[in-house]
Amino acid sequence: MATIFQHPRELAAAAGTHLGYSDWLEITQDRVNRFADATGDRQWIHVDPERAARGPFKGTIAHGYLTLSLVNLFLPQIMEVRGISMGVNYGADKLRFPAPVKVGARVRGGGELLKVEDVKGGAIQATVRVTVEIEGAERPGCVVDTISRYVPAA
Repeated sequence: MATIFQHPRELAAAAGTHLGYSDWLEITQDRVNRFADATGDRQWIHVDPERAARGPFKGTIAHGYLTLSLVNLFLPQIMEVRGISMGVNYGADKLRFPAPVKVGARVRGGGELLKVEDVKGGAIQATVRVTVEIEGAERPGCVVDTISRYVPAA
C-alpha cells in the first residue's frame, strides 16, 4: 500500500524515511521479448533461452534498462502525492545494476525518500532511492535515485 502525502509540502517531513514496497512482479520471457522488440536490444542473453541456458547466467535475464523501467510501475505503488496539478520525472542519479534479474524471478521496488527541495517556479523536487529487490537474492537488480517534481495545485 502506498505512502500517501496529501500535499507535496508534506514530503519534507518524511525525508530520510523508508516509504514501503511495491507488489511483487514476475519477470516473464514475454516481457523481456517485448522490451527487446521495443528497444532493438535482442542480445542472446535476453531472448535466446536455449543459448542462454549454457551461458554465464544459466538462463535468460532481463535487460538492465527493463529493470530500471519497472521503477515507473513501482513508484506509484510505493508513494502517492496528492494536491498536485502535475508530477513529472525530472531525472535520475546513481543508477546501478548489482545483480542480473533472471527470467522467472520476482522483483519488487522499495523506496526511501532521500531529500526534498523547493525549486524555481514553485515545484517541490523529491529524490527517492528505489531498490529493485529480487526475491531470495542477496543483491538487488537495480538501485536508482529517482528525481520527481510535483507542482502544487492552485
